[in-house]
Amino acid sequence: MATLKQNGITLPSWVNDVVAGTVGGWAQVVSGHPFDTLKVRLQTQPNPPKYKGAMDCLRMTLKEEGPAGLYKGVTSPLMGIGICNAVMFAANGTFRRWFQGGDETKTLSIVQIGCAGSMAGGVMAFVNCPVELLKVKLQTQYKPAAGALPLAGAVKPYTGVLDAGIRTFRQQGLKGLYRGMDITLMRDIPSYFTYFVSYEGTKRILAHFNHDGRVEALSTPELLFAGGIAGFGAWVPCYPQDVVKSRMQSNLTYKSTLECFRSLQVEARGGNWKVWFKGFGPTMARAFPANAATFFFYEMTMKFMRGE
Repeated sequence: MATLKQNGITLPSWVNDVVAGTVGGWAQVVSGHPFDTLKVRLQTQPNPPKYKGAMDCLRMTLKEEGPAGLYKGVTSPLMGIGICNAVMFAANGTFRRWFQGGDETKTLSIVQIGCAGSMAGGVMAFVNCPVELLKVKLQTQYKPAAGALPLAGAVKPYTGVLDAGIRTFRQQGLKGLYRGMDITLMRDIPSYFTYFVSYEGTKRILAHFNHDGRVEALSTPELLFAGGIAGFGAWVPCYPQDVVKSRMQSNLTYKSTLECFRSLQVEARGGNWKVWFKGFGPTMARAFPANAATFFFYEMTMKFMRGE
């Protein structure tokens, strides 16, 4: 087992991946959650739509719920993203070491890096699915208008992520928490392939032109840039899957992912292809800063733990 030495204590490499991944995940949530709330609300709005676009969604959310509305559901990713990123980076590190055949000095090809990333994405989907389901439930829970009476038979609002999780499990069991698992896998496996390929590829290009190929010599702005590009790359192969997932997890009337997909197909008829990219603007606005922060804090934490 690969190890790193910190303050005289030998730590397994996966421990460092877990700690650094957790720190990177927290940085991602703090910097990107408001954009994610806008994305989810645009993806899950009814037809005809409630919002005209991202700016209208932002304006109405602030007007009706204040700044706190943009951070609805933040507890779930803040609690869960540490676990998610810990799993992602630990799994990715494990699969990379597997490709290296025990020789951690071996430089992997871009394709091998992508394959390790996609395998890590397959593992991470099992953590992502319930965490994102609870987040979506809270993000799509709208504050009633002032003075409005509750509708007959209306579901009692969730008081927080724990309440949402407990009530979902009681009503639907473990299957309820893993609603949309199939589409989550179809999203995460290709997404994490391009995520890590974009990051490592950008780092190598920058190192080639600026540092004679020495990746370890990259500056802070260069690392932030590479992380931001990775954020864009992650969404290229999977945004329509994310729209299906959000719809599936927010609307219990769909009996299957296929039914949800067909419903979106009906909406997309007549040239309305934009239905597959609802919320794309906020997603791209979030992608660069959130993932720049993720990889930067991951790299810095790893350097700290290595005593560099």
